[in-house]
Amino acid sequence: MVEKREKSWQAGPLRIRVTLPGDEPAGPKERLTVDRIVDAAMSLMAEKGYDAVSMRSLAKELGTGPASLYAHVASKEEVDQLVLDRIGAELHVPAPDADHWDEQLRQVLRDMLALYRRHPGSARAAIGMIPTGMGALRTMEGMLAICDAGGISPQASAWFCDLAAAYVSAIAVEEAIWVQRDNTTASGDDPDHTALDEQLRALMESLPAAEFPLVTSRAGVMTAGDGDDRFEFGVAVLVAGLAAVSEKYR
Repeated sequence: MVEKREKSWQAGPLRIRVTLPGDEPAGPKERLTVDRIVDAAMSLMAEKGYDAVSMRSLAKELGTGPASLYAHVASKEEVDQLVLDRIGAELHVPAPDADHWDEQLRQVLRDMLALYRRHPGSARAAIGMIPTGMGALRTMEGMLAICDAGGISPQASAWFCDLAAAYVSAIAVEEAIWVQRDNTTASGDDPDHTALDEQLRALMESLPAAEFPLVTSRAGVMTAGDGDDRFEFGVAVLVAGLAAVSEKYR
């Protein structure tokens, strides 16, 4: 049975009283779990960006108080770790192939970037964070195994894992910043990136040639290629460089 509620207020010398229908009985709250906290964090990151995620905003999203969250996660940093672990579990690292180890590494880096793109905001969580979850550690184990198959020294392999993760997450964060800028153009229209490249090229070519002989003469190649082209170039440099310096870092 729905209870009735009464409300009254003073209007001059009269007190007015009305009877209001009672609220419908609320159903039982969904139990708070670590998975629900991670779901909420990833949803907030995707919708509003990484900086929108805090213990307070997560509590509000989940319809609870911050104190309830602390019963499941110790801090915002732990939430970041859990988000990265969730994403890391989605990454497939193939069994090592000594004949194709270099292409395997390149593909792993491509797949990392694809994951960050599918989960906006998550790359920012990776900046300045050493992932320690099982998903991330399995990725590390798989990459080290691929490096071993390619004859890469242990020290070079170890530092490559760190360098590769930093490169991919930095690219993903940069892309997210560009998306944010695209969505805040004064006119509300989609930016014309081809026109932007042409403007940059014109600027470079307009510089004093005596002072900037290389920039002015190479303005075309400086502005060539899209984001994917440049990412692939970076991946190629990283993997080729790994093989080149392996002996030095034994």
